[in-house]
Amino acid sequence: MPYSTLRIAAVAALAAGTLAGCTYYERGMPAGHADRKMPAVRVTGPAQSCIPLPITQSVVRDDRTIDFYSGQHRGWRNTLTRDCSGLGREKAFTYETSLSQLCSSDIVYVLENWGGGPHRGGACSLGQFTPVEFLR
Repeated sequence: MPYSTLRIAAVAALAAGTLAGCTYYERGMPAGHADRKMPAVRVTGPAQSCIPLPITQSVVRDDRTIDFYSGQHRGWRNTLTRDCSGLGREKAFTYETSLSQLCSSDIVYVLENWGGGPHRGGACSLGQFTPVEFLR
């Protein structure tokens, strides 16, 4: 079973019973490969405190940046309030919410892969969500 499939299955099992979201490294990119350039974006509106769920995809860019996709080339870029240790290395996070939206007041937790599976690591605060168009 490919590593990303194992990680997704483990995360799904970990999140059972709660409304939770997760992300993993982009296909073809090995975990921990955080030195690539971030894709360019065009800001399409003012920053928002909350975005609607579900999210099509999310991609961790580094220890402080997560892109949330709502469509093929549209979504939001979130710059966390501070560096989130391990996020850029692990490329995985989880969150819990009882709402139908994800907000800047929510906390994400780094999913660390050790001991044969994912474990919830450090807690980090989300920042504002800037609506963007992802440029190719």
